[in-house]
Amino acid sequence: MTQEPEFQGKIGKTIKESDPWWPPVPASHDGKTPNVVVMLFDDTGFGHFGCYGSTIDTPNIDKLAAGGLQYTNFHTTALCSPTRASLLTGRNHHAVGMRGIADYDPGFPNMRAAVTRHAATLSEMLRDEGYATFAVGKWHLNPKEERSAAGPFTDWPLQRGFNRYYGFLGGATDQFYPDLTEDNHHINPPKTPEEGYHLNEDLIDHSIDFIRNNKSIYPNQPFFLYLAFGATHSPHQAPQPYIDKYKGKFDQGWDAVRDEWFSRQTESGIIPEGTQLAPRNPGVDAWDDLSDGAKKLACKLQEAFAGFLDHTDDQIGRLVSYLDQAGEIDNTIICLMADNGASQEGGPQGVSAGERYSHPHLDDLDNIDDVLPDIGTPKSDPNYPWGWSQAGNTPLKWYKSTTHAGGVRDPLLVHWPDGIKNTGGVRHQFTHVTDIVPTLLDVLNITPKDSYQGYPQMPIPDNSFAYTFEDPDVPADRGPQYFEMFGHRAIWADGWKAVARHIKNDPISDEEWELYHLDEDFSECNNLAETEPEKLRELIDLWWVEAGKNGVLPIDDRSFQLTGISKRPGGIHDGLKYHYTPPVSRLPGSIAPPLGMGEWTFDAEIERNDSSVEGVLFARGSHTSGLSIYVKNN
Repeated sequence: MTQEPEFQGKIGKTIKESDPWWPPVPASHDGKTPNVVVMLFDDTGFGHFGCYGSTIDTPNIDKLAAGGLQYTNFHTTALCSPTRASLLTGRNHHAVGMRGIADYDPGFPNMRAAVTRHAATLSEMLRDEGYATFAVGKWHLNPKEERSAAGPFTDWPLQRGFNRYYGFLGGATDQFYPDLTEDNHHINPPKTPEEGYHLNEDLIDHSIDFIRNNKSIYPNQPFFLYLAFGATHSPHQAPQPYIDKYKGKFDQGWDAVRDEWFSRQTESGIIPEGTQLAPRNPGVDAWDDLSDGAKKLACKLQEAFAGFLDHTDDQIGRLVSYLDQAGEIDNTIICLMADNGASQEGGPQGVSAGERYSHPHLDDLDNIDDVLPDIGTPKSDPNYPWGWSQAGNTPLKWYKSTTHAGGVRDPLLVHWPDGIKNTGGVRHQFTHVTDIVPTLLDVLNITPKDSYQGYPQMPIPDNSFAYTFEDPDVPADRGPQYFEMFGHRAIWADGWKAVARHIKNDPISDEEWELYHLDEDFSECNNLAETEPEKLRELIDLWWVEAGKNGVLPIDDRSFQLTGISKRPGGIHDGLKYHYTPPVSRLPGSIAPPLGMGEWTFDAEIERNDSSVEGVLFARGSHTSGLSIYVKNN
């Protein structure tokens, strides 16, 4: 545990014979130490921001790029929780216990559904240096069975270095009716959609409130804000004017849009001259081959996504405007990035509503006009089809959760007026999400401790990319970086990349590896495996070395299949009977009884004064699916 400093004054028999002493004020409280803001988008592809080639309006993000630096060779882990674990610790995700999404613990060190205490978070490091620390938005770094009002709270934000938290603990939530948590307790949204509620706006309101309140009392204390949007993860929901703004803007279809965005990327220098546009992914039909109903649905789903992203950009503008008005913007380091590539979870057709991931309701394309008006509203739960997902990843192939570029190559902006003078530039050096922490520690002149809260710390690789701030042409100064997600594997070293796409349940020994020289092949279109077998063998062998160093094994391709299979001994509800004594705080769906896919019975003891008393006994679900058991007219 952190030790209190030893008293260094003098204690005599009386106050006159004694000398007082106080612990020194942290050096960071000089009014000059930079603030840190890390903004994280969810399921946003390489090409989705305007400054990365998109025609979706993101003027506030684009302004950060123009006033800072834009990175084109930034990589993530391919999935949300693993990227968050690496982003906040500076270590690889398997090494800290976050192989996949933070919902399951299958019993191995590489997947404990929580970050090991031997890997302190950036918030824990900065708080020890005197920073005020705030987390706002998506967390998704604790086991799903530990997200109820009963805790345990060991891996909630306040127990991992944050002074305040406001957001949602799970992997996704409705933007109009979110599952909200404030600090260590669940709350209801402050107002309804009819009253103008949207989660994006609520998150920014609280971000500003946290900073304003702290600066009002401690004006010289620096702050760290970790702002993780629900955007642009499904459901793609936004205020209606934002969706209406894009009506008809994508009627030309994903093939034409992808060509246009690719041209914009080439003209702006975001991608190197000579880059090829990757072919359509398997399962993505040519736009002209779609039925009229499929085109209508796909266009409206993309309009909802665009409105969602546009609305999020406006909220970023509100935060940046506040920092400017407060006189903090020049002394604030802003890192804005995405956690993985665009999502494939909408399937080849896309969905307007349904239970995400497992059994989405496929829309009747012959009667699609009845569905379209609700898409993006509180009545929907939409996600776009594969064709639009690949367009968002332009010029790359594949998607989130794969280790090809479409899953792991993401946008990154760094904005810091006081520290970056060569602004508006593009940087092409290889960087990885694990490099964010060492870079921030580097520019803040902080040396991480050997122990936090009594836990000896695993080392943080010294992969700062601060050297790129002033020199756009300096070679990448970094060792190899491995990738693994659900059996998909890859490794980068010295400008080369070997990658293997995994087919679920197939032996990994049967997989074919591909080889790309990324310094000359940005979009991974020219497979050199046959012409450079020695280089490929070298990289495959290196992958196994890095896997051994970082605790990658055993390779496990299960994800949602772990539901109902993976339960820690002694965890909640090892049996099949659930007993609740009302009133009970709201139960997150992740720990509620698993009522689907089987038979069950419900018993309730009811006390009422007369037969006119009626109401709900049990309710679960949302506007898209669920059930309610109630007493009425009885």
